[in-house]
Amino acid sequence: MLSQKDDLSQIAATPIHDGGRVPPGCLVSNQKWRGSQLHNTVKGQVKVIFEDDLGVSDFYPSSEVAVVYVSETDLVAGVGYRRRLAKLRKVNKLKGVVIAEKTPMTEQYFLDLQKFVVLELGMVLQPISSQTEAAGLLAQMVLEEQKPHANPFRLKRRPQSLDSSLLATVQLIPKLGSVKARALLHKFGSIKNISQASQQDLAAVVGVSYAKHIRNFLTHKTAPKR
Repeated sequence: MLSQKDDLSQIAATPIHDGGRVPPGCLVSNQKWRGSQLHNTVKGQVKVIFEDDLGVSDFYPSSEVAVVYVSETDLVAGVGYRRRLAKLRKVNKLKGVVIAEKTPMTEQYFLDLQKFVVLELGMVLQPISSQTEAAGLLAQMVLEEQKPHANPFRLKRRPQSLDSSLLATVQLIPKLGSVKARALLHKFGSIKNISQASQQDLAAVVGVSYAKHIRNFLTHKTAPKR
């Protein structure tokens, strides 16, 4: 574990300071995670640097990627995390990744989370079952940042090809397979355009029944079960 002196010596190298960068192999963490199960697990895998003010973000595995952790409590409350993510989405220079606790308690809220995070905001969503699993994922992200060509969390667009993460995002729509998801992206070009397309336009690509299902999924708000 880093000493307080070590933590402070690295503050100037973090992304919340002008011109600063996250050192390779390090995870910048909000102070609120110090001593948590997540911290105790991840500190044995990568070097952890704590800061008092990371804004709406919980972690930085690199200077370009900001991570927000959505807990069981956040999901059940359903309001606070939306404001945080909307603010992060406005920071164009950062890639937003959301780590969310998918448990029996939060299962009923997860579909709305997927819609908001992936379809509305265009961020990456990674479901986890515990802080221990989240620690492993964060460590993986830190280590993969040193191998950018193999990094699954970088969504670099390639001309004339469909980004695999974008395709996976469209496939979050239940019952929609890879063939139809690919056809939709070829036709409309983006998730935003798909969500704005009429049922008739969608039907021309995937058929009437699938078009109706897609529109219902994109426009229906699931009422929380109490």
